[in-house]
Amino acid sequence: MASSQATQAVQSSLDSVTGNPETGIAGLVFVSVDKNGDTLAAAASGNRGLKSKEPMTLDTVFWIASCTKMITGIACMQLVEQGKLSLDDPSVVYKLAPELEKVQCLDEQGKLVDRKGDITLRMLLSHTAGFGYSFFNERLRDFGRPIGFDEFTGDAKDILKMPLVNQPGDRWEYGTNIDWAGILVERASGMKLNAYFQKNIFEPLGLKNISMFPNAEMKSQLATMHQRWGGGKLEERDHIFRRPLMAETEEEQDRIFNAGGAGCFAKPAEYCQILATLLNNGTHPKSGAQILKKETVDTMFENQIPQFPDFARQGIPAAKPDQTNPAPELFPQEGNPPQGWGLTFFLTTTELGMTGRAPNSAWWAGLANLFWWADREKGVAGMIASQVLPFGELQVMGQWFACEKAVYDSLKS
Repeated sequence: MASSQATQAVQSSLDSVTGNPETGIAGLVFVSVDKNGDTLAAAASGNRGLKSKEPMTLDTVFWIASCTKMITGIACMQLVEQGKLSLDDPSVVYKLAPELEKVQCLDEQGKLVDRKGDITLRMLLSHTAGFGYSFFNERLRDFGRPIGFDEFTGDAKDILKMPLVNQPGDRWEYGTNIDWAGILVERASGMKLNAYFQKNIFEPLGLKNISMFPNAEMKSQLATMHQRWGGGKLEERDHIFRRPLMAETEEEQDRIFNAGGAGCFAKPAEYCQILATLLNNGTHPKSGAQILKKETVDTMFENQIPQFPDFARQGIPAAKPDQTNPAPELFPQEGNPPQGWGLTFFLTTTELGMTGRAPNSAWWAGLANLFWWADREKGVAGMIASQVLPFGELQVMGQWFACEKAVYDSLKS
């Protein structure tokens, strides 16, 4: 059951930001759950947009962007369990996606060279297959010009035409790898990715408000997208991922790329039920539906890249400053412990003292400044959601840690 202590602390913390015109943050939602799927704390603060009089509520719908990746990982691992996909057999990848057998690599001089080494599903899910993002990689950004690459058009060509930026296995780099994993799910299952999610993940868990194509009711609850220009004040902006929101017929939706890397819209409380399922070893604690075996979840939470213990300390440039701030390190931790990456998410290998999160917990984020975590040891997970660009908004990240700490503090008392 929700802790009144935690909920009051979270509400007060969120209100201190959304009610402060200096921060410019219109609204935030925070939800935390335990492994029973029960709410530990939940609060909404502010309004759905800076110019909106509609209050932010727990029913507000957000574009969750890269928080979609974890769902795609679950889909991939379901098909691995069924023998339709393989983590380590590249021939399965090439049979389903012959484009990956032919893909070339963009070298340091900006020239295309032949691929060396094979691409596997494990590499795609651990971001070592070699793909990048044009908003994080200046070399890829420049190669795409004068037309440019845009990962959020809803057009498959923007993903299919991107070259590798690293040779497979050479390094960790965040990119369109999991969009390709989603393509493998579609071709192995014979279903569009959103339809696969609905049938095999969302419906068994009883989730009705997560989709790549929000229905009219979800769209009526949609939070407004915001932009902070040059570190100054926030303002409302057009939605960065517009095309799925405009597709109203099945025919229109069929023409839109189902992005396994960034395609979903959701209510945070429903997303947290997927996190509760991971905490409960693959079985939804409320419905009893098993979507993954325990040993599969264990595999997802194993460090896939021990050879790269400092992978998130290599720095990320603001290749497209409207979409991301520069980041010298993705997740600074005291003492600079080895960093880990599971199958689609970051693993914190030591305890996070500032909040109380246990070692070997998972977390990841969405471009519009959404963050989630899942702590299997202590049975705690949660999400904070905003719709603010560029990525790396310090006000939102500060609230993530403050609210997470409030949850762990309430568990201690």
